Amino acid sequence: MFRFTFLLCFFLGILFQGFIKAAVINVPGDYSKIQDAINASQNGDTVLVAEGTYFENINFNGKNIVVSSNYILDNDPLHILNTIIDGSNPVQPDSASCVRIVSGEDSTAVLMGFTLTGGTGTKWVDEHGAGIYREGGGIIITLSSPTIKNNLIINNEAIDRTGVTSAGGGGIRAGDSNAHIYNNIIANNKGHYGAGIVWNYATGEMKNNIIVFNSGGEDFGGGGVWTLALGATIIENNVIAYNSVSGSGGNRGKGGAILVWSTSIIARNNIIWGNTQTSGDQIYLTSGGTADITYSDVEGGYTGEGNINEDPVFSGDIYELSQNSLCVDAGNPDPAYNDPENTADPGIALYPSLGTVRNDIGAYGGPWREILPAVITSVREKRNDDNFQGRFYLYQNYPNPFNPETTIKFSVATGNFVTLKVYNILGKQVAVLLNEYKKEGIYSLNFNSDDYNLSSGVYFYRLESGNYLVTRKLLLVK
Repeated sequence: MFRFTFLLCFFLGILFQGFIKAAVINVPGDYSKIQDAINASQNGDTVLVAEGTYFENINFNGKNIVVSSNYILDNDPLHILNTIIDGSNPVQPDSASCVRIVSGEDSTAVLMGFTLTGGTGTKWVDEHGAGIYREGGGIIITLSSPTIKNNLIINNEAIDRTGVTSAGGGGIRAGDSNAHIYNNIIANNKGHYGAGIVWNYATGEMKNNIIVFNSGGEDFGGGGVWTLALGATIIENNVIAYNSVSGSGGNRGKGGAILVWSTSIIARNNIIWGNTQTSGDQIYLTSGGTADITYSDVEGGYTGEGNINEDPVFSGDIYELSQNSLCVDAGNPDPAYNDPENTADPGIALYPSLGTVRNDIGAYGGPWREILPAVITSVREKRNDDNFQGRFYLYQNYPNPFNPETTIKFSVATGNFVTLKVYNILGKQVAVLLNEYKKEGIYSLNFNSDDYNLSSGVYFYRLESGNYLVTRKLLLVK
């Protein structure tokens, strides 16, 4: 009896010591820099980062820790918008990803609740002998399997070919890994392949992400998602929309949404819409690549059980569905994919899911979905504006990029009240250029950024008149 009691106490003591070793390290309370807090951490610790902008390029250094904003405390999306890791001022230009997770970390290594921006990628020797590449503008993952969730990954790039074979994975590069990528907005990133996400000899999961307006693909294609070898990647309940690639020859300029190269993907309950490419379809399979796509809304159609080809009818700037969208309750009917139930209204989905508890196609369907931060990413319109040229149309501003002035031109189909407003990348209104009744006709106006004390960056101008709304991107460079 004494021996049993002694052993029980001994093991409980070890267990208790394991619990008390886990610590919360505050930034800037305990350390002014995120990297210093990581360096001081041990496996199981949490590095908790207060709101602010941190000009850093952080490295998990093989530690299975949680690095999070205050979002982890209350799930307030404003913490994501206001806690920024800006990778634009690296100590070493060849290690310029915002975040590196490259030393064998597992799924308990978690990055959560940040805006990642300004990263330009890390120079990397491909593990499979393909050469030297610059990859992972926002995040580079290799030989590791972390969890990346609830982040806003915007305006990063992997495009510098200096001293490398190519550059790609503008938002995220995951190589030789089994990463878990959930509930992120991955937007306005650039790469010569995989402008949004690269999966290189990697398996993993992508669930409930919004992957929009990423561009490039001049070397190996793939605007939203690019995947090579090994497989199979699970792509579930995402919005992959309005990504674009250009170029010709080989895989260049192909797969505006997804390029699958010598591997396979399993994709279900996704919206794949409005992506563009120089040639081929928005989903491009090459060298034996396969795609099992089901219960998805694919523009132009795609063979697979439950697939539809219908305008998703987005509502708002975070790609929620409208009540009349045919994507509502159109995902996989297996209860394993059900939306959370509103306990106050049994059988009805809990917002932001709509309809019944059957899975909604898109980023707000299924058990993993969460409310994502509002951010204007680029063109979102109630109608396809190209059908209204000469009647209702918003032209691309010229010059673009500009400093400090540019001209915006638009046409109005019939006399109506017209508004033209400018927003920053986080969706905050920064200028009202027009707010008045206009007769039918073609108009142009001058926008001087100095009048509004605007700094360099990406902005969006939005024209709204009656039932029509169009948003376009402009770039201010000072």
